[in-house]
Formats: sequence, C-alpha cells, structure tokens
Amino acid sequence: MSVSVLKPGLLSSLQDAGRAGHAALGVGRAGAMDGPAWQLANALVGNTRGEAAIECTLVGPSLRFEQAAVIALTGAAIAAHVGDRPVPMWTCCRLPAGSVLRLGGMARGSRAYLAVRGGFDVAPVLGSRSSDLHARLGHLQGRALCAGDELPLGAAEPLPGLAAGEAVQPLHWGIDPRPWFDFGGRPLALLPGSHGHLLDQASQQLLHGATFVLGKDSNRTASRLDGHTLRLREPLELVSEATLPGTLQLPPSGRPIALLAEAPVTGGYPRIGQIAAVDLPHLAQRRPGDAVCFRCSTLDEALTRLAARQRRLGRLIEAIAQRLEHA
Repeated sequence: MSVSVLKPGLLSSLQDAGRAGHAALGVGRAGAMDGPAWQLANALVGNTRGEAAIECTLVGPSLRFEQAAVIALTGAAIAAHVGDRPVPMWTCCRLPAGSVLRLGGMARGSRAYLAVRGGFDVAPVLGSRSSDLHARLGHLQGRALCAGDELPLGAAEPLPGLAAGEAVQPLHWGIDPRPWFDFGGRPLALLPGSHGHLLDQASQQLLHGATFVLGKDSNRTASRLDGHTLRLREPLELVSEATLPGTLQLPPSGRPIALLAEAPVTGGYPRIGQIAAVDLPHLAQRRPGDAVCFRCSTLDEALTRLAARQRRLGRLIEAIAQRLEHA
C-alpha cells in the first residue's frame, strides 16, 4: 500500500517529532515545524505512535492513493480536493482507492500537515522518519518530496464510522483550529539571550518594541527578520556555542535570525534572545512578509505556558481518541 507523488508542491517533506538526543554528534532535531498541528493530524486518524506526516509549505502536493486511505489535514488553511469534491480540514476523511488528492495554496499560514492512518512507513534514521533538508538525513537522503516518489503506508485497522465506498467520506465532526493556530499574529515571547545586554540602547528598544518582517529567504533552518538593523555597543568575537530552535542570533548584517526546526547544534553569532518554545509553532506559520514582534518573557512564564498547552493538547488528543472509538 503506497502513495504516489504526482506533483511535489513548493516544499513537502516527511516529518515526525524529530531525532532528539544526538546533538553531541552534531545532529540536530529537525521534525515538524508546527508540533501541535502535526500531533492533531495524527490524532484525527487514530495514529498513536508519533507517525510521520507530510509537512506542506505554502503550496501542497498532489498525491495518488493506490488503495483506500483515511487522512486528516491540519495547520494552515490549504485548498484540498479529490476531483471536484472539497476535502475538509481538522477532521478525518476516508478516500477511496485511486483517489488523487490535490493540495493547493494556503490562504493563511505557511505549513499544513497531512496524516494518513498507519503513517508513512519509511525507514527511520537515528530513530526518526523526519527529513532534515539541511543535513540531508532521513528518507531519500533527507530531500524534499519529488514527482514520482512512492511513499509506503503502514498497516492499520479500519476506522469505525467510515464505511467502505466509492466516494470521499468525511466524519460528521471535527475540531476547532482557533486555539491551535495563530490567526492574529500575536507577539512572540522572548527570553533574555546571553548577549542581549550587549545591544546598544536603541537596538534593545527595537528588539522589544518594533515590528519586524519575515524575510523571503526564511526556511526550515531559520527565519530572517527584516525591517530593522540591530547593533552591538562594540564588536564582539565569539567561539561557537550551543544553539537550539528558538535561538535568536545577530549576524554581522544586523538583521536577526531565529533558528527553527533544523537549527545547527552550534553557532558563533551573538545570541540576543531565546523565543519561548510554546511560541515556535506561531513563528513557523508566519509567511514571508508577515509581521513578527516580541514581548519580554521569563523562563518561569515560558515553562508555565508550555506545560499548560501540553495539558490542553493531551486532553484534546484523548477526547479525539474516545470519539473515534464511537464514531
């Protein structure tokens, strides 16, 4: 049982929770840019083992399902059709054998997730099926999907409530995306960086009070923030130190870069801040040209917000599982 890639979209790749625990070897985590959206896509099809999903960027792929499959779409609002039939998001949907799912552009946000019941059954690399496009790790040497690729699917029991048939069949219920998707472009919580105090006074005010613009050259490794140039009080020479997703660095250009899922494990630029992990999915959904601004935060506040989100997410995933059992 497999899925054929007819058109790859702008940038589509397999992603799961990422390969944690290998930083000492120089291997970053990678994984889904919007973790909650990836988790909810899996939950909606009944996947429980952290299965890989397809992460679509700005424009999604076209895929042929050789056999009937159960899918879910979450994340950015993406146009989705099988023939003339729209495929709804944030719910579970059965596609008959031979279906061609066409995913188009995204009205808002930049990343959508397609999960399939059973997951994409490619060989894991260092414990993860994620494609690290920067390090070239993962399925097919970690590259993005290309036309002609065949993606095997894992075996799964039929889902109650979705009977066999020749038509696209969505469930009669779904989940509200609003608690999980940043529709308003809220400020991102920024913790102090080890070199933030070395910014000159004007730059410190800009960092916490100005509005930046997401640069067009942003990718899964980092988002470049345009619109303002920040400066240190005096030149600074550094040796490389540990970095991670959310680290806000200041390169010589003065335009900050926020490291994302494929962040290198070390870097030599000044670290002027750390974006709270709970807000990284919101940054991941900003499009080139979207506004990005920050507000001051503390480690205690960031941890409290992250724990609260994880509790809400866990309760929702449990509720989805119970609902699927009685669909």
